[in-house]
Amino acid sequence: MEVNTQDMSPEQHRNLANKKLGFKMAWIVVGSLVFAFALVPLYDVLCTMTGLNGKTDTSASLLKNNKVDTTRWVTVQFTSSVMPGLGWNFYPKQSSIKVRPGQVETVLFEAKNTTSQTVAGQAIPSVTPGQAAAYLKKIECFCFKKQELKAGETKVMPLRFFVSSELPEDIKEMTLSYSFFSAKL
Repeated sequence: MEVNTQDMSPEQHRNLANKKLGFKMAWIVVGSLVFAFALVPLYDVLCTMTGLNGKTDTSASLLKNNKVDTTRWVTVQFTSSVMPGLGWNFYPKQSSIKVRPGQVETVLFEAKNTTSQTVAGQAIPSVTPGQAAAYLKKIECFCFKKQELKAGETKVMPLRFFVSSELPEDIKEMTLSYSFFSAKL
């Protein structure tokens, strides 16, 4: 139904314009809410597909089809950091390891709570160079879930991983970095 705006008073024009604007604003709010709720799962899918932000495929089924490439070595370096406010010391037990693509390796990290209370943290991984992230496959990692340490407690945390034998030949080094952030208990 069309509204004949020529027969309207200025106040009616204003009211109609305000209603149209109100409907447009409501659609923008609804669209923004839908986008905000969809953003987290979409980001997770993007990160898993591309290896962005250190998210890699954690499926052990990939290990069955993986073969060890005995013709080359890849150096994997490990770094760590703790964000302010967590009250932990956190570091890898070794700063780097040479691996054969396809070979499962275990590296240990150590975390110590230096506070007088129980504190929880969550590790966020990052892999560089970015194109190498898709080829780093974690089987077991402390980064999969929140970690809790009691006051003064020290915990040794394993990382089991392999570098896919499909890693491009020109990538001979990669760095796996973990940042621990404070998490709710």
